[in-house]
Amino acid sequence: MELNSKSDAKAQLTIKDAAMYINRGIENIIKNAINTFKVVLVTGSRQVGKSTTLEYLLSEADYEYVALDDYNELELAKRDPKLFFLNHSQKMIIDEIQYAPELFREIKLKVDQSDEYGQFILTGSQTFSLMQGVTESLAGRVAIIHMDGLSMREILQDNFHRPMIPNDEYFKANRKSISGISLWNKIHRGCLPELTKNPRIDKEQYYASYISTYIERDVRSITNVRDLSAFAQFIRVLAARVAQVVNYNEIAKEVGMNSKTIKSWISILEASGLIFLIQAFSNNRLARAIKSPVLYFADSGLVSYLLRWPSSETLMTGAMSGYILENYAVVEIIKSFHNCGVINPPLYFYRDKDQKEIDLIVESSGTLYPIEIKQSASPNKNMARHFGILEKAEGYKIGNQVILCQIDKKMYLDRNLIAYPIGEI
Repeated sequence: MELNSKSDAKAQLTIKDAAMYINRGIENIIKNAINTFKVVLVTGSRQVGKSTTLEYLLSEADYEYVALDDYNELELAKRDPKLFFLNHSQKMIIDEIQYAPELFREIKLKVDQSDEYGQFILTGSQTFSLMQGVTESLAGRVAIIHMDGLSMREILQDNFHRPMIPNDEYFKANRKSISGISLWNKIHRGCLPELTKNPRIDKEQYYASYISTYIERDVRSITNVRDLSAFAQFIRVLAARVAQVVNYNEIAKEVGMNSKTIKSWISILEASGLIFLIQAFSNNRLARAIKSPVLYFADSGLVSYLLRWPSSETLMTGAMSGYILENYAVVEIIKSFHNCGVINPPLYFYRDKDQKEIDLIVESSGTLYPIEIKQSASPNKNMARHFGILEKAEGYKIGNQVILCQIDKKMYLDRNLIAYPIGEI
């Protein structure tokens, strides 16, 4: 049975787009959640493909699709949730649920009347307000899944579905090569499905509209930001600091706000899925480590737009190319965890007051896997010179050590030191 919709045009659009659909790595996680939870919440920033994926997966199921960016539906949902569900009495996909938190309580009452799984599938692009409603009303009844923009695995249709934990099993897996795809073109273009599927879409125009919509709708609804132009400037200032330790005072000075406001605004971007903050690795034996997080943008294409890099060539040779490449690599690793259903990946970084640093640390079962990210195509052992710091960490052992760089295939530099292609994360 086809997915029920608010109009025939919507149903036809879904069927038409199926031919261009890109299979997503998180599909099995979503299917399993629908079969084991009464409510499934799929979060993620705007335009990452949440609704498209659900429509594709459930096109033969008996679900009605309701979008709360339809004013009439939203007005009814907020004014009279009971009447809203009288008008929509079957299983539902409710898109952008954060606009009507009034529905959460009514959803709880409805799902408590039945043991059926998959009664409601919800999507939303604002984690902050969503988590408030979920915690208060749907705890224990809902599976929460985070969805990102397209990963390189998804673009290649690589069927490898494991998080990037650099153990021996990871490195022995048979992977699809990035051969034939320009890594820097992909970094510059970004990871949003529409831009990937249709190269004719003007990237500058697309991201200009994306940022405008985000600020006008999402930012206004999350918090009372009076000066939206200052917030737009703030996003550009952050983009110039990708893959760097967050210094709230410096950002505040440049934007002309106080540090308390900057912390609040950063939390808004994080809640909306536009940025990720990687926390510092801490251990009693590493007393000189700094504590502030490192900031990454979820979409490298958005960064290149905000910083006005006009082409992949200028991006690759520009002053920030190393930071941009690190941003891309770390976000690909984050996606590898999210697509396996891990909402909070065990990822950290290390930097200390002696300027010693490790770009990324993956922690798994008491083992630390240090990772350095380099733009070089000629990796060497000296790039791993700070990894030994982790031997001081109490209660951990050290696993494979990794240098992610621009080489074509995996290369052992030492027994436990592996250089690995960034394009095949």
